[in-house]
Formats: sequence, structure tokens, C-alpha cells
Amino acid sequence: MSARVDDGTSGSPYSVSRRQLLKSVAAVAGGVTVGSIPGILRAGQAPAYAKGTKFHCLTQISSVPASDKVLIEQAAEFGKQMGVEVLLERIGQNDIPMRATSAITMKSGPDVILVLNNYPHLFAESVADVGDVAEAIGKSQGGYYDVAQANAFSGGRWIAVPHGVQTWGWDYRVSWLREVGYEKFPDTWDGFRDMGRKLKTNGHPVGQAFGHSIVDPGTYCYSLMWCFGGYEVERDGKTVVLDKKGTVEAVKFNNILWKECMDEAGLSWDDGSNNRAFLAGTIGVTGNAPSIYFEALNKFPDVCNDMNHAAMPLGPAGRFYQLSPESAMIMNYSKHQKLAKEFIRFYMDKRQYDKWFDAMGGFIVSPTKDPGWYDHPVWTKDPKITVFRDSIKDSRSVGYAGPPGRKATEVKAKFIIVDMFAKAIQGLAAEEAVKWASDELKKIYSA
Repeated sequence: MSARVDDGTSGSPYSVSRRQLLKSVAAVAGGVTVGSIPGILRAGQAPAYAKGTKFHCLTQISSVPASDKVLIEQAAEFGKQMGVEVLLERIGQNDIPMRATSAITMKSGPDVILVLNNYPHLFAESVADVGDVAEAIGKSQGGYYDVAQANAFSGGRWIAVPHGVQTWGWDYRVSWLREVGYEKFPDTWDGFRDMGRKLKTNGHPVGQAFGHSIVDPGTYCYSLMWCFGGYEVERDGKTVVLDKKGTVEAVKFNNILWKECMDEAGLSWDDGSNNRAFLAGTIGVTGNAPSIYFEALNKFPDVCNDMNHAAMPLGPAGRFYQLSPESAMIMNYSKHQKLAKEFIRFYMDKRQYDKWFDAMGGFIVSPTKDPGWYDHPVWTKDPKITVFRDSIKDSRSVGYAGPPGRKATEVKAKFIIVDMFAKAIQGLAAEEAVKWASDELKKIYSA
């Protein structure tokens, strides 16, 4: 069989032989240990799928290229073992929701779609129940972290299988902080403001995106809001309480950071803009998963040697993160739902997942609480990565304090919280920006 890979760089998938594919990703087929292959294969029986069966998985192009190589290898191995052709299509993370919407409308497309954040809630009526797979994985690996489960469970059923949760922290240039009197990264937002003001004066501002991109802008804005005590709705998931003191204070504080500390190009930035700015040396601090560090390791040794990472600062209400879980949806139009479940079982098997987790290098936290993932060597072999491990312990789901359901997902998908901060940056009074956002939430939650 052949393995087909679409990396999003051309208009159509291209086909390569399995030998070429494995060679291209520096894989050795004979060294692959098969994980959770179906019982029929463990018993030595022939695959139960018709010759010519084609299976299609859509995922994002990873910010960690080494992890894509592992996933490509695993897709090829799965296809070989099952006697099917696997198309692993990879596109930009911001394009996944639109592709999913299009596939649902056409009732045709990928069998499995891996998507970030709580988008499965938007597509809940169009996905298959995957409780048998999700429950088995959770039971065997110590259960799921709340944020991972919340984004994949709705209406009493599993609408997706958690795959991982992207980490987040603050990247900073050590020598530039030292130049302004900071031997270590500040642990409070007040300290962050003082550091940022001095850095910007020295020509090394803080970089933060406020554009319509699905990770960095929301991660920062939701987290800052929570740190100051603001939140969207009450636990009932109906009562909108955004227009409160904590939210207003967060917006006002961000206005100060914008003027005193930040690079003012950030209003138009996407998820990759701050990476490029940090590596180019035009900013001295930015929030991100460790992908900036990985690129610095390979291409920018001077930056790599002079950078480190820090946790989210403490605010008046505490320390919180809005992280981005990734989950695998099986589409209900798929004619290969059984095969799709086997594929998810395969790559989530601990022996297979360990390869991908190790290749990710600290970019993701496992969705499960198995101690083996928390104590994995990936977190300690490079001390600069260790701080990312605990971000999930202080994470919340969008829609807090209510459930991260369809309405909370709609709020995030429409960038209402991000735009609330952006409108204030652009001159709207903080109170008016919060009122605007609150009114938008009420439209959604009252529908």
C-alpha cells in the first residue's frame, strides 16, 4: 500500500511509496513497535477491510516539525498493518475549522479531523460518539485533565478524543532583562509592567498578538482577564457576568501595558508574528509554546543561548492559563468510523504516543494524568522547558465559570474577548469595550 501526505503546500495531495515516505522522515520500518493494533492483528488474522480502502485524516501542520515526522511514520505503519491507504492531510491551524465546516456541509471529506480548542462543541451534531475509545484511554491512563475532557465531551457523550494540550509560557531574553535590573522573570503582573516598561525604553518591547488567530491572542486575553478576576458567565452557563470590575481592570491594565511595554504592531499579528519578531531580535519578551525555542535551537544559536521561559504572572485573582487542547473528531458522514477508531487507538497507545510526545519536546501536555507523562524525561532533559509542564494545572476552559459548550465556543470563534481588548487599545474606553463584549455575549447566551 502507499501512504499519501498532503502538507498544504500544493493544491492536491501527492502520493509517495511507503519506502520513500519512511526514508523521507528518517524512519526505519523494521524498528517500529506496533501499539494498539486491533485484536485481529494481534491474533495474526488478516485485516478486515476491503482492498483499496482509503482513510483520510486532517490535522494541522505542527509547529514542531519532528512531531510531524513521527505522525507521518505512524500513519504509514497503521496503513501497512491494516492493509489500507492512509491520506494524512496537514494544513494551517487557522484553516482547520473552515475545512471542517465545509466537509460537514458537503457530507464528505476527512474521516478524522484533529482540531484545536473547543471547536468540537460547534460540530457536536456532526460527529460520531467516540465514548468507547475515549473512556478506555482515560481509564488506562489515570483519567483526563479537566480542560482536555471539557473540550471533547458534550451532552453526556464524547464528541472527540483528547489528543494533547498545547503548553504556554513567557519567552524572554536573559541578558536584556539583566540590563534593566531583572535577574529573573517577575512573578506578578505589576512586576511584569515594570520590566516591560524598562525593556521598551531600551528598544526591546514585549510582543503580543491581538489579531484573529486561534491560539496566541485568545490565550493571552482570556488568561489576563482571569488573572484579574473577570470571567464570562456564571456556573449556570446562562448568566453573563463579563461586565464586572475584574474584566474592566484587566482591560485597563492591558491598555497600560500596550502603551508602556508592547510593540504596537501587535494589533495585526497572527500566531507566527511574535515568533518571527523574537527570533529577529525586535522584541525581548513574548508569550508562546516552546516552538520559538525549538527554532532557535536549530537556526539561531545566539538567541537560543540567551533565552529562557517563565510562568504566567500572578494577578489579583491568581495565575491562570487558557490553553489550547487538540482533539480528534470522527465525522458522522464517514464510511470508515470503525477504522477511524482503530487509528486513534493506535496512535494513543502509550508505546506510540510516547514517540510523538517525545518529539513534541514540551510543546504539549498529555491529556491524561498518567504519572508517566508528567515525569517524562522530556520535561527535565532541558531545564528551559520544565516550566511548561505545570501550565495545565492552572488552566481553565473558555466560558468559565460555565461549561465550555457551543455558546462559549461561538464567543471564542468570533474573537469577542480578543476584540474587547483590541477595541480598548484603539481608543474605546475600557468600560465601553467591556460593555460591548458583554452585549455580544448576551446575544449568544440568550439565543
